[in-house]
Amino acid sequence: MSNSPRRTLVGRRGTPPVVQAEAHLVDQYTRLVSLAYLTLPATLTRHRRVLLAHGIVQRALPRTGGMRGARRAEVVPAQRTAGGEHIADHLRERVLRAALNCERRPRGWPKRLPPPRTMLNRLPAVWGLRLFPRAGGAEELALGNTLAHVPAATRAAFVLRHLERLSDSKVNELLGAAGVQEPHRALRASHRLDATAGPTAETLLRSQEFDACSVQTRPTDLLRRRRRFALLWAVTAAVAVLVVLAASLGGDDGEQPTIALPAGAVGPDQLVRVPGELWADTSRVDFSAWPPRGDRTDDTQLLTRALATWAAPPKTVRVTKSVGATSQPPSSEPQLLFAGAVRERTVAVFHDGQRLVRYTESSGAEPALDFARADDADVTTAAAVVLDRGRAGTRYLLAPWIVEAAHRDLLRPDAPARPLDFGKDGITEPVASPSAKGPCDAWPVLQLRSSDLIVEKHAFLVTDLGGLTPAHLSYTPLPGQGAPARQPREATSTNALTSWTRTACRLGEFRDDGVRAVNVWDFAEQELPDRGGRAVWSCTRATTWRGPGHVLLQFKAQGTDSAPLVGRADATAACSRFGQHVLASTQWVAPSGGRYLLAAGSREVVSLKVTGAVEAAVQGRALARKISSPDARVKVRARLSDGSGLDPIGT
Repeated sequence: MSNSPRRTLVGRRGTPPVVQAEAHLVDQYTRLVSLAYLTLPATLTRHRRVLLAHGIVQRALPRTGGMRGARRAEVVPAQRTAGGEHIADHLRERVLRAALNCERRPRGWPKRLPPPRTMLNRLPAVWGLRLFPRAGGAEELALGNTLAHVPAATRAAFVLRHLERLSDSKVNELLGAAGVQEPHRALRASHRLDATAGPTAETLLRSQEFDACSVQTRPTDLLRRRRRFALLWAVTAAVAVLVVLAASLGGDDGEQPTIALPAGAVGPDQLVRVPGELWADTSRVDFSAWPPRGDRTDDTQLLTRALATWAAPPKTVRVTKSVGATSQPPSSEPQLLFAGAVRERTVAVFHDGQRLVRYTESSGAEPALDFARADDADVTTAAAVVLDRGRAGTRYLLAPWIVEAAHRDLLRPDAPARPLDFGKDGITEPVASPSAKGPCDAWPVLQLRSSDLIVEKHAFLVTDLGGLTPAHLSYTPLPGQGAPARQPREATSTNALTSWTRTACRLGEFRDDGVRAVNVWDFAEQELPDRGGRAVWSCTRATTWRGPGHVLLQFKAQGTDSAPLVGRADATAACSRFGQHVLASTQWVAPSGGRYLLAAGSREVVSLKVTGAVEAAVQGRALARKISSPDARVKVRARLSDGSGLDPIGT
């Protein structure tokens, strides 16, 4: 049975009465228009966003079930409480879906135009007139700039939480119903925006800066508009002549034109070039020890274009940043890591001590800049850089201390690792990356081994989570008897690979989140009642380059392939060396059919207590008590060896 947010919110119950829906739309028109206006892409002008927002809301009314010619029956939210909330959810979903569609463009569609299916929402059109909300203050401007640089789904989650005052669970369901693929990630990203808006988020969103119903009007430039018609044919002819000249004079070698460096920008002669064997004779083994590699490290024109683009990116350049990274120009001389051809593209990679910067250019396409955090990297997190992702696979640039590479599937721990070829310059052959969409039937990882000059036979796993550098995977086994707490180790042993098998598909939840390392910690084991076998409780922690981490708790019962989530937390130190105490609980159905409340804690837990529908107290780190109903409400709490209390993660 699916637990998709879309299925939990949406049901096929027929459309709500149109008269009631219209009354609700008119009553909440301003809030719905604000929701659409704030969700629409900031790349549109404020005039276009105002018109689109009004058009989207005015077309949010459902069709009647008996409407002649209707293409299909509407899919509307199932009634959860009162009819009013049912209709409100339905209207919010339709508004969100239409606004989010404005960012989903077919390949090759112009960036300044919405996709074809949303062109109708541009009506009503206002000729010769410009509409825009009144200007706000500095705080509103700062919030507007912040919202402009995040995905539409994140903006929508932020507005639903603060403007509509919806709970996280309701926001998650609405986003899923509106077609967002991973609503929990958009919701998590919206919480990070709270640091910008602070406690005044609701007040700011209700200000005139974002009120698309209280607008100012201004005419367009009347004389300019008149001249445009007169010059239309002349401009068309001039463009045609330029196209012909460009086609006749352009070269066939695909080279990009040379551009001048901005004043004060770093030039190719100022780049830091590390000697080739420095990595074998230094105590700091990270990106600062990489020598320059590639077949174009002496190409002054390429390096000039890359550095000039980094210093002052033109508007046509695609710029992407990992979470927590900045796109500022270099403050000192950056280090050159790579410059060369990768398939049909040319790539240059730099390191400025805090960030990795990848410049990419290819014939017939605008250059691209990618920024990622790389501070405090080490032997494992500086072991590889993604040079190119394509249909054939991903090509990595391996660190100079990597002497052996292989690839394996985390979902098949018994299958041996297969060798991965790479050249003298460190570029690997194409290797499969985890699929961002579709079923999770494989999870490819790289298995790398460093040189004996650094650590003897040090093998480790890394996996592609969408960033410039793959994330390092590690494993912490179950606690021992009376020994010091066990530390994370490389996930290459049989026990580690077996534990990772039922966690691998959860890694997709951390994609594009600036994750540097992921550790699976088996923090407790338990004998299940009714001869249910043995269960292991695991905590998966994804640590970001910024420091805070995301935590997922799983319950792994013997004899089953599934490992359901029993808790999660974001922006937390839990399951790290700064958060070593963990408690989790869940309900479990035994093979005999009996239903049990289970709980377990980490090594410092000395007793457990349950209150509510079940009353129980035990000495030790695990508890199992029979319960009569899945809806039974209980509260679990643990006591640590130092006498302090501990609640389950996620509560």
